[in-house]
Amino acid sequence: MSDNTIVIRNASWIAAWDGDRHRYLRDGDVAFTGDRIVQVGGRYEGAADRSIDGSRRFVMPGLVNLHSHPHTEPAYKGVREDHGVPEMYDTGLYERMCAFVLDADGRRAGMEMAYAELLLSGVTTVVDLSGPVEGWLDCAGRSGLRYYIGPYFADAGWSLRDRHRLRFDWDEAAGRRAFEAAVGVIEEAERHPGGRLRGIVFPGQIETCSESTLRDAAAFARETGRPLTTHISQSKVEFHEIVDRHGKTPLEYAADIGFLGPDAILGHAMFIDEHPDIRWRGGADLGRLAESGASVAHCPSPFARYGQAMSHFGRYRARGVNVGIGTDVAPHNLAEEMRLAILLARVMAGDYRAVDTGEMFRAATVGGADALGRGDLGRLEAGAKADIVLLDLDHPAMRPARDPLRTFLFEAADRAVREVFVDGLPVVENGRPLYLDPERAGEQLEESQARMLAEAPARDFLGRAGDEIAPRSLPL
Repeated sequence: MSDNTIVIRNASWIAAWDGDRHRYLRDGDVAFTGDRIVQVGGRYEGAADRSIDGSRRFVMPGLVNLHSHPHTEPAYKGVREDHGVPEMYDTGLYERMCAFVLDADGRRAGMEMAYAELLLSGVTTVVDLSGPVEGWLDCAGRSGLRYYIGPYFADAGWSLRDRHRLRFDWDEAAGRRAFEAAVGVIEEAERHPGGRLRGIVFPGQIETCSESTLRDAAAFARETGRPLTTHISQSKVEFHEIVDRHGKTPLEYAADIGFLGPDAILGHAMFIDEHPDIRWRGGADLGRLAESGASVAHCPSPFARYGQAMSHFGRYRARGVNVGIGTDVAPHNLAEEMRLAILLARVMAGDYRAVDTGEMFRAATVGGADALGRGDLGRLEAGAKADIVLLDLDHPAMRPARDPLRTFLFEAADRAVREVFVDGLPVVENGRPLYLDPERAGEQLEESQARMLAEAPARDFLGRAGDEIAPRSLPL
């Protein structure tokens, strides 16, 4: 880590944190020494080892991606966008995961491609929830991103024998071994040079883990001071499965076994008792969330592709639930997820005031950072980590820059990202990631995707070819 001082001088716009909210500053400097910000706004009068002309830049804090699966999602490009199963309330999740299995080379290529996408959309911190694969920590460390590594473990796998019923193949002994292996990966990650890799405890889904595993995972996370996450209330199938097992909503069940708490990050938490597609008795789930202090990782894209949406972002925030933003789909472009989250919230509420750009930006910065217990991330203020993104105001998509944040989210997205610093070190320059090769990764991913589709008949319960499960958008 360098102790050099870098100053972004005369930045046209700065999204500065005032201790309570982000505010615009005009024509000021942002200075950082080593991995910490030392000044935001005004004129920096100290010595500088490097100066950056900020006169046509918008300087903002790095975004926090609270939920992602970078290893596998890039392989579903051209596969999952129109894929769904009507008999399973439209979700294609289970059929796709059972039929399509990506090889290790494809997963390594996927992570390289996704990590580049994350950086180029302004993400500096990512929660990476993946099955362990050789090379994971090396690629994460090389990328320059700040990571929360979440190795997957569960006691059951999904299986299908027909199109309307999800089955579970239970093996709790194997689940315990996977838990222990995940702990080993987390500990290895936290020994990685540079200190940017940390662990997050990740029992995969509320319905694929036994109560004892969920309790033990929560206890381990709290004893060791690590955050905790799982997928919960992510589908109508899952909601009814948990009700069938326990007579409770997934969130009610999680609360009763002690899983919820301020350290818990809930992947999706969308199909709750008051969702219009559920309308379960009680209407108490949002209250449970708020009282527990748990955070929600909101990822609108995968659900919108099935015609589904959270109901709605503004309601969660009004009840006091902390919400962050994740991707959970290719592309791993958090700016586009933020835009979609705004639009869907307004549609579901029938009110354009349901959420505005400033509130969504807070979710993708401070919301994600607070969920991780990191008061030093997601904000530009003295003492915070020097995780900084510079947007090019000369890019046509950013002009006119009357309101650069709004223009970034609604028009420019990743096209405007020019420089990114993590821990005060450059990781993107001139719109290119310095330590990743997404072009080479794309070549490998094409080969691995072809194998994944070719091997589908051996895994699919109907023996279908990959092109039958997910036909092309136009006839060949």
